[in-house]
Amino acid sequence: MHDHILKSYDAEQKRLLDETLRMGEMAAAQLEAALDVVQRRDDKAAARIVANDEAIDALEHEVSHDVMKLALRGPMARDLREILAAIRIAADIERIGDYAANVAKRSMALNTAPALPHVAGLQLIGRLAVKQVRDVMAAYRDCDVEAAQRVRASDAEIDAAYTGLFRELLTYMMEDARAITPCTHLLFMAKNIERIGDHATNIAENVWFLVRGDDALPPREKADESNTATL
Repeated sequence: MHDHILKSYDAEQKRLLDETLRMGEMAAAQLEAALDVVQRRDDKAAARIVANDEAIDALEHEVSHDVMKLALRGPMARDLREILAAIRIAADIERIGDYAANVAKRSMALNTAPALPHVAGLQLIGRLAVKQVRDVMAAYRDCDVEAAQRVRASDAEIDAAYTGLFRELLTYMMEDARAITPCTHLLFMAKNIERIGDHATNIAENVWFLVRGDDALPPREKADESNTATL
C-alpha cells in the first residue's frame, strides 16, 4: 500500500488488508482442522467445523462492506486494483472455507464405514493445499509477485497428487464393490481439496493483477488428468 493525504483512507485500506488476511488464516485453519477430524474419525469435531464456516462467511460480508466504503472515496487507479483484488480474494477465501467444511461434512459419512488406507493420500493433498493457501496469503500481504507465481506453479503438484489418488480409488472400487460408497466419499473430499488449490491459484493471479495490472500472466502447468484417467 502507499500513503494518501487522508490518513483515514490509509487506515481503511489497512483494515481491509487485515480482514482479508484474517479470512485467509481462518480458511487455512479450517482445512487443517478438517484433515484432523478425517484422521481421528471425530464426528463431533467435524460438526463444529461445519458450523464454524459461518464465521468466514460473516468476515467476507465485512470485507465487502469495507470495499464499498473505499470505492465511494474516489480511489486512484492503483487503489482501484487493490479494492478489486481484495473483493476477488475474499470471494476465493470464502469458497476455500466452504470446501474445507465440505471435507468435514463428508468425513461424518465416511466414518460409517471401516477406515480406508487411502486417507493417507487425502492427507497429503490436504497438507499441500494448506501450505498453498498460507503461502499465497503471505504473497498478497507482501505484494510479492514472485512468491505468488511460485504458489501458482505449485498447483500442478496438487493436481498430480489428486490424479494419483483418483486412480488408486477407482482401482480399489473395481476390486471390492463394498468399498464403492466410502471411496466415493473420499473422491469428493479429494476433489474439494483440489478445488481449494484452484482458488489459491486464483488468489495468486490476483496478486499479479494487483502489482502488474493487465500484464499477461506467464503460462503454467496443469497436472489434473482425472478426466482422462485410464486403468
